[in-house]
Amino acid sequence: MFRVIAPGFEARYDRWTDALNKANSLIPNCQGLFKDVRIYYQDNLVWLYSRSHKYPQYIGAGVYDKLVRLFIREAIEESTTNDLETKE
Repeated sequence: MFRVIAPGFEARYDRWTDALNKANSLIPNCQGLFKDVRIYYQDNLVWLYSRSHKYPQYIGAGVYDKLVRLFIREAIEESTTNDLETKE
């Protein structure tokens, strides 16, 4: 679903949260002006970090809102799973 690409690294993730965490962990490795970290959702670029911008960029109309909804849904699912494991 999500693909994280950086110099010397490429991996696929099912969850937005996992992809974002990995991309953020790769930011310190982006030395040089033309090296960047990208996240693709299916075949569409949705997130980009490069040294030419101070903060990561969300690419596309409505992408930020869509990714926030995914983040919230994943957090709720994780919380529900943790609650069920605690009750057992």
